[in-house]
Amino acid sequence: MSGIEEHRETDTYLEKRQLKRGTAGWVLLAGLGVSYVISGDYSGWNFGLAEGGFGGLAIAAVIIAGMYLALVLGMAELSSALPAAGGGYTFARRALGPWGGFATGTAILIEYAIAPAAIATFIGAYVESLGLFGIADGWWVYLAAYAIFIGIHLSGVGEALKVMFVITAIALVGLIVFAVAAVGRFDAANLTDIAVTDAAGASSLLPFGLLGVWAAIPFAIWFFLAIEGVPLAAEETDRPERNVPRGIIAAMAVLLVTCVAVLVLTTGAGGATAMSESGNPLVEALGDSVWAKVVNYIGLAGLIASFFSIIYAYSRQLFALSRAGYLPTVLSVTNSRKAPTLALIVPGLIGFGLSLTGQGALLLNMAVFGAALSYVLMMVSHIVLRRREPDMRRPYRTPGGIVTTGFALVVAVLAVIATFLVDHVAALCCLVVFALFMAYFGLYSRHRLVANSPDEEFAALAAAEDDLR
Repeated sequence: MSGIEEHRETDTYLEKRQLKRGTAGWVLLAGLGVSYVISGDYSGWNFGLAEGGFGGLAIAAVIIAGMYLALVLGMAELSSALPAAGGGYTFARRALGPWGGFATGTAILIEYAIAPAAIATFIGAYVESLGLFGIADGWWVYLAAYAIFIGIHLSGVGEALKVMFVITAIALVGLIVFAVAAVGRFDAANLTDIAVTDAAGASSLLPFGLLGVWAAIPFAIWFFLAIEGVPLAAEETDRPERNVPRGIIAAMAVLLVTCVAVLVLTTGAGGATAMSESGNPLVEALGDSVWAKVVNYIGLAGLIASFFSIIYAYSRQLFALSRAGYLPTVLSVTNSRKAPTLALIVPGLIGFGLSLTGQGALLLNMAVFGAALSYVLMMVSHIVLRRREPDMRRPYRTPGGIVTTGFALVVAVLAVIATFLVDHVAALCCLVVFALFMAYFGLYSRHRLVANSPDEEFAALAAAEDDLR
């Protein structure tokens, strides 16, 4: 590990950085996976209609669904072999070394720190449209959301996951109500009501041509964004080598169904043109009906579910990076309820500041950039570990092996490029932040890694095994 310096911390250091063990089973983890993503069914994906039309977004959604399915199967294997709170960072640390591990953890942290800010702007739009509490300025909503839900997380993971599970169940009921109501308003002509342009390959189904399919990819990602966060709960899970793979695969199965239902029924009921610029597409697709009001209220639960659960995700990713010394170690200290206090609060303050911009679409694209970059690195990690450590214990093995994760890798690379195509400002902003994190590691923290943190010990074990061969 050229240029990398590690030291061992005391038992007291690790005792101050302990998460609560054995809290979640696979059902709670499946709920967590759905919770991460479900806000994407209620808002955000529809902006892809303005980039690719219904056909372009539908094709992009099929490609991205395939990528996420392959990604989830790959992560199920990695999480069964390396169950730790670092998730993708832990996997990449073992496969790609400290630089690759930190790069992956940074990309994930960018995604999870920015995604709640984007969701907060959507929550604000919902609250304003409902006229709740007479609020006409979203910043009060953003502040309340961060304060309340960070507070619940500080009370302990068991309580937080149970609250999240209930909110997610309500949000799923909302999607069922929407689907039943939207079927009666469905008109196939609405799917293709965007005017056809003169782009190459343009048609009524692909009004923006073949390039529109590529441009729609970042928005199709919103249907599944953040499901990869399930392994972050590994240290707080009972029998993680068994329950984490089951939880993430079950969550993906649910999300595949909701993706198809929402994309087809929302566009068919409300029209592609109208839905392409709606901040509240499911509600507007149902028009001025009683069901629209019901879905509007329940839709708020969907946004809250994702907001709430992604706070959990960013705190665990930051906790793991801090505990191992990649980021300031004070950020990983846990409270009496075994919740990482500053790892919850600091990204929350940053996210609240970003939410004040009110630029939900811009923030969404920034989160997608971080996500897509992390997918590239995690799938490379799976392939490297399969090649380099074929005998590593893997309680779950990815069907198709590196062919499956290789497919996910290729699509993830295209998704990274697509973020520049859709919004180069958002992608460049994230690239600058990413570069600053890597500079911090190169100039400072790579000389201060904690050798006896769980993630570093996983890597040390691999190195020791290599020496014995």
